[in-house]
Amino acid sequence: MDTDRAGTPHRQGGTHVRHLSLVDYRSYASVSVDLEPGPNVLVGPNGQGKTNLVEAVGYVATLDSHRVATDAPLVRAGASRAVIRAAVVRDARELLVEIEIVPGKANRARLNRSPVTRPRDVLGALRTVMFAPEDLALVRGDPSERRRFIDDLLVARSPRFAGVRADYDRVLKQRNALLRTAASARRAAKGAGDLRTLEVWDGHLAAHGAELLAARLEVLAALEPYVAKAYDAVSAGKGRTRLAYRSSTHGDASTDNPEPVADRPELNVDGPELTQRILEALAASRSQEIERGITLVGPHRDDVVLWLGDLPAKGYASHGEGWSYALALRLGCYDLLTEDGGEPVLILDDVFAELDSQRRDRLAGLVHDASQVLVTAAVAADVPQALQGARFDVAAGEVTRDR
Repeated sequence: MDTDRAGTPHRQGGTHVRHLSLVDYRSYASVSVDLEPGPNVLVGPNGQGKTNLVEAVGYVATLDSHRVATDAPLVRAGASRAVIRAAVVRDARELLVEIEIVPGKANRARLNRSPVTRPRDVLGALRTVMFAPEDLALVRGDPSERRRFIDDLLVARSPRFAGVRADYDRVLKQRNALLRTAASARRAAKGAGDLRTLEVWDGHLAAHGAELLAARLEVLAALEPYVAKAYDAVSAGKGRTRLAYRSSTHGDASTDNPEPVADRPELNVDGPELTQRILEALAASRSQEIERGITLVGPHRDDVVLWLGDLPAKGYASHGEGWSYALALRLGCYDLLTEDGGEPVLILDDVFAELDSQRRDRLAGLVHDASQVLVTAAVAADVPQALQGARFDVAAGEVTRDR
């Protein structure tokens, strides 16, 4: 182990962000921060821009925000674009990642000052795992929250799945447009419209969907033991977790039936079989889809069922159990990605205020030796001693190193 300037141990060979600069991003007209390996604690009252900084780091890793669904809010009011620059050190080599966010237009990106063809070509340069208050929705929220969670993990492990997901979304959009036209024609008593191309879109949807579904099943199986281990550590052995996949190819995935179909032996990760199952499910739901004007079958309708003991966590877990489960999901991702050979940067955004003292200490004990941990807190005393590394005061749009 090495130590940072504060004397906190951290692992060798991991990844860390050495420098972050923002231009017209959120509340910042311009800001630059030199970060350290090991713990970095950003302290300041709420609304001063702490989360904006770690959100920007996460955006470099995922091209997405954990707080908003579109890019427009990321650009400072009155500005036409925002720029994020991050110097990333991985295995003793430094890589400069630059992303230009332009609302209403295609974003642009550069690696080591050279433009890339598509912004998603920078994926993989930095990997992060972020735990934030919004993560309670992973346990209590809609299936879309858990689908996004598992897909983000897929992309972090293998950036090419960003393309697979984009291809699936593109086909889904085209197929839905065709179904909406058919539904409108039916309501206007003009028949079902021209559906001659629907089978073509069925084939594309099934092919891309099967690839995405197979990858989800595989990564879920890989993640499950890490989540179980993390939950055991965070909750001091009070509960047993299990992850299962509910697929819309076995009926409507939006129902409240808690039985996860991935527990059944007939659903496996064989691509051709999954393609055929999706095609059969599309055929079975054809009349209902035409009536409603929307695609009812595919990975976009699936869910990940989180079990705690013999009951689904959603609707049954207590508030504390829900927090422990959400934290275990993120720590499980962190451990899985680390085992894959690329330890991610761990981001803990305003979470210690939400945890009791025991969970705070257990979390700090689990992550204090990570290559880099970025922590935000309104009150420095909320951060356990084990994570008191480099400290930065954030106030009025300025970030100051506390020495």
